[in-house]
Amino acid sequence: MKKQRKIVLAYSGGLDTSIILKWLQENYDAEVIAYTADVGQEMDRKKITKNAKKLGVKKIIIQDLKNIFVKDYVYPLIRGHALYEGVYLLGTSIARPLIAKDQIRIAKKFKAYAVSHGSTGKGNDQVRFELGYHYFGPKIKIIAPWRIWKLKSRTDLINYAKKHGIPIPKDKRGAPPFSVDDNLFHTSTEGKVLENPKNSAPEFIFQRTTSPEKAPNKPSFITINFKNGDPIGLNGKKLSPAKVLDKLNQLAGRNGIGRVDLVENRFIGIKSRGVYETPGGTLLIVAHRAIESVTLDKDTMHKKDEIMSRYAELVYNGYWYSKERFELQKIVDLKRNKVNGSVKLKLYKGNITIQSRQTLSNAYSIKKVSFEENKTFNKLNVERFINFHKKKLR
Repeated sequence: MKKQRKIVLAYSGGLDTSIILKWLQENYDAEVIAYTADVGQEMDRKKITKNAKKLGVKKIIIQDLKNIFVKDYVYPLIRGHALYEGVYLLGTSIARPLIAKDQIRIAKKFKAYAVSHGSTGKGNDQVRFELGYHYFGPKIKIIAPWRIWKLKSRTDLINYAKKHGIPIPKDKRGAPPFSVDDNLFHTSTEGKVLENPKNSAPEFIFQRTTSPEKAPNKPSFITINFKNGDPIGLNGKKLSPAKVLDKLNQLAGRNGIGRVDLVENRFIGIKSRGVYETPGGTLLIVAHRAIESVTLDKDTMHKKDEIMSRYAELVYNGYWYSKERFELQKIVDLKRNKVNGSVKLKLYKGNITIQSRQTLSNAYSIKKVSFEENKTFNKLNVERFINFHKKKLR
């Protein structure tokens, strides 16, 4: 008897991947394994399992990757101060490489001949997933339903779901949902009314941040502790990477911090509008720059700033596992062992204010910058310095 082939599907339990799960069964002579990576998204494990079983799946795998996600993906991104087009903290982009890596691990474990994902034919995620698949499993076939099936629109998907008895979720207003991605780092919302950039984002779409107007009237304070460039705890208490980010998300979200409304340039060549919420990540990048300001020398800091845009673009485009990103990460992390100490932040109605920076580093010298007369800084050298640079103007 011929052994049945296997396909591992990146399965969220939502509408799109539930439809894909059914479609794969209809169009391929293969067993579909439903694989869900838990990177901190809002999810109901029992519901995911129930839905997959209802659709005929025998093997359902839910993998907890939250600490790996924060430690090995989010934290390197924060150390690089990576902001795509100046504002986007790359919340969706940074999760895809990890999911792709672990999905290929599962495919190899169960000797699957193919992997599949639910990314649309117009989006960036298809690139991010597939570059990750190729890096870890170049011989494994990739099935991208959105590029090959006859379902061309959201309406087609809903009709297909109705035909096959697949539950159709509703948004808070009772309509079919926006396109939403979330993980421990962020939430993104796209589609529907947001597609026209003249429209304001309706308040009800925001899931993890209070509007600044409705945030508490009293400020909140938080101290982030750093070691070797990474957060290791809050207010002096050591916490796991996932716990650090979770607590910062809650605190920043309550204070209306972390919202971005962006019309971005997608890798595949079109513009799209997304609304992003990255509350904890916003605190981390502000605090990280603050601790580096008192621990790193000017040349190291400025070199990092020079490469930040390219680093962010590589991550956005799906090149997390590229030689270039690895090389840039070496520059980013060259002196991370010096980045130790703590930063205290004040949070108030969407604003972040740095209250203090504390470190044992001697990179910052109070004696040298003091306005009081001292012998540690020779002012006569300044004139020679200026005269040297005057020559460069000619």
